[in-house]
Formats: sequence, C-alpha cells, structure tokens
Amino acid sequence: MTAVLTRHPSGPPDLSDVIVVGAGMIGAACAHYASRAGLHVTVVDRGPVAGGTTGAGEGNLLVSDKEPGPELRLALLSARLWTELAAESPPDIEYERKGGLVVASTEAELTALRALAAEQRRAGVTAADVPADRLADHEPHLAPDLTGGCHYPQDAQVQPALAAAHLLRAAAGTGRLSLRLGEEVTAVLTEKGGAVRGVRTAKGEIRAPHVVNATGAWGGRLARMAGVELPILPRRGFVLVTEPLPRLVRHKVYSAEYVADVASGSAALQTSAVVEGTQAGPVLIGASRERVGFDRALSVEALRRLASQATRLFPALARVRALRAYAGFRPYLPDHLPAIGPDPRVPGLLHACGHEGAGIGLAPATGLLITGFLTDAEPPLDPSPFAPGRFAREPAPP
Repeated sequence: MTAVLTRHPSGPPDLSDVIVVGAGMIGAACAHYASRAGLHVTVVDRGPVAGGTTGAGEGNLLVSDKEPGPELRLALLSARLWTELAAESPPDIEYERKGGLVVASTEAELTALRALAAEQRRAGVTAADVPADRLADHEPHLAPDLTGGCHYPQDAQVQPALAAAHLLRAAAGTGRLSLRLGEEVTAVLTEKGGAVRGVRTAKGEIRAPHVVNATGAWGGRLARMAGVELPILPRRGFVLVTEPLPRLVRHKVYSAEYVADVASGSAALQTSAVVEGTQAGPVLIGASRERVGFDRALSVEALRRLASQATRLFPALARVRALRAYAGFRPYLPDHLPAIGPDPRVPGLLHACGHEGAGIGLAPATGLLITGFLTDAEPPLDPSPFAPGRFAREPAPP
C-alpha cells in the first residue's frame, strides 16, 4: 500500500494531520483509531455528535443479513473489533451480543434462508438452523405458525449515539483530538495542484493535508465540494418505538425477506419486520426503505406496514402502545458497498461513507482501514472492493 500521510510537526486546533468531517459513528471510529495511531485529528460537524444518521439508527451490529463477499468480511472484522471496544467502554453504550434470529413464514423462504446460512458458514459466520418446533426456545412470544429460522449468535446491538460519543471521548483522552461541533463545512480547500489543504467553515479555515468524508447520506455533497462525484443517495427509513416493556424480545428478530430488501436497489417503499428489545425497555420496530430525497415527512403507510408485520411475528405487540416514530437517512450507493479509502482524483481526500443501514456495525473496521491508509499500515483485509475510485468520473461542475 502506498502511504498517503504527510505529517505536520504539531497538531494545534487549526493544524492537524487529518480532518474528519462528520461526528457520527463512522467519523467517531475514524477519529478513534487515527488518534490511537498517534495522529492529530480534528472532527468537524455542522450539528452535535450523532446528530444525523447515527442518532436515528437502531444500533445494529449484524453479520446475519450479509451475503458472502467483501461486506461480510468487513462485518466479521468489525464484530471482533466491537468486542474489543465494548471491553474498553462503559456499560452505558449498551453493547449486547444478543444474537439474531431470522425467521421464515413459508417453506420457500425457509429453503432460501438455510441455503444462505450454509454459504455464510463457509465464510466464517456461526449460524444454526432452528426448526419450527424449537423457535419458542429462543423467542417464547413468537407467532406459533412460522416454518423455522436460523440463529446467529454473532449479531449484537449497541446504543449508537452513546457509543459514538464514547469513541470521541476516548480519542480526546489521547490529547490528539479537536472537536468542532456546530460548524458546517462550506468548502474543501485544495492547493494549485489539486491536493487537499483543509476545509473552510463559517469560523474560518482548518488546515490539514487530509480530509475524511464521513458525512453519511450527505457524502455526495462533500465530494462535490472537492470537485468529484460520489453517487450517494439518501434512503429513508422509519423506526417505531414502543412503551417500556419487560423483556418481550430476546434477540434481534427479523423476517427472511429483510435480506432481500437490504440488497434491493428499488426506490419504492419496502418494509420487512425487524423487531428487537433494548436494555432500557422499549421495543424497536423497523425496517422500511424508500428513496424520497431528504424528505422527513411521516409516512403513515410505512408505519402501518411496520406495525402489521411486527405483530405478525409477535402477536403480543398488538396490545402494546407505540410511543413515537422517527426517521433517518441511510447513505445508499448503487453497488451496496461503502466507499472507504483515498479518492484518486483529489490527493488527500478520503471517503468513509455509503454504508447504507450497516454503518454502526461496520464503523470499527472502516475506521481501522482509514487509519491504515493514513499511516501506511498493512490492511487487515483487502480494501479494493471499497475503493472510491470505482466511481471515478469527470470532475463535477463547479
């Protein structure tokens, strides 16, 4: 790997080794690993920590929904890293390796699910087939007429906003982090030769030889500031939150068609039941997907479908109050793989975005890869499938 880091001799707030734009989970992970590697990092965000997609997420750390290939390898690495991070973190990040239970309603769904699980096992995933008459051993409140499922003990959950805040707090503890919240980046600054030299906000210039685009669903906008195109689009999703309950749902439980929805590129509304309990008591119900730009308007149809599908899996939820619903935007790229690494069109610009709904889970591996590019460390896996250069086109018009 070719080193991309040009070190500054010091790291005061206006002169860092790297600027990370975005204080969500991906940006926090990049800052965490970069600061641990000895780099001076400035994190800039127009809002608070986890004020975008991270704050609207469920905190899923999944391997079960990924087909064998580059994303699954990234997820398996992240699962190991999350275990390490959880051991270093306070309990309030609510890390829980609860496991996932994927269930089927028909024999055809079950056949497809078990075929996928067999492929995943060959790729390093732990997955156990569960016959219909043993589903209640895992989830006593499940509907009794399901045809079977698969149990994935590696699936976990975390409270994403608190986890992101802790990673930034740990980075600050190294003495090598400057956190600038409430500052919107208005320009990516470049030298005459095109190399990055920093960013501009309303409060002035921040200088660094590298800028990491960790702005999630807004990643295309930051890329255009640097004169390049990155075809990220927002994919809206809703989550229903119930009243606090005794532990009704033990695992992350979702229907088999969820995997197909994740892999779909359709812009139309898609919903498939995803149900999980939390340590605080409420049950979270997702998942919906649709491409409607950055429209946050409440979709009654999406919420109706989610409620109906959730009560299909857990009939007891029909008697439970939903206290609120919220929307978030997943950063969607057309090939369903994130962009991680240097942009070949702009020296010093790196991307760490486009993870769609898997950003919380994939954040540690992403942060580690970005730090590896900055320090010329040996990558823990092949980063080439995530190379932003696969989207290289002519420079964007000003």
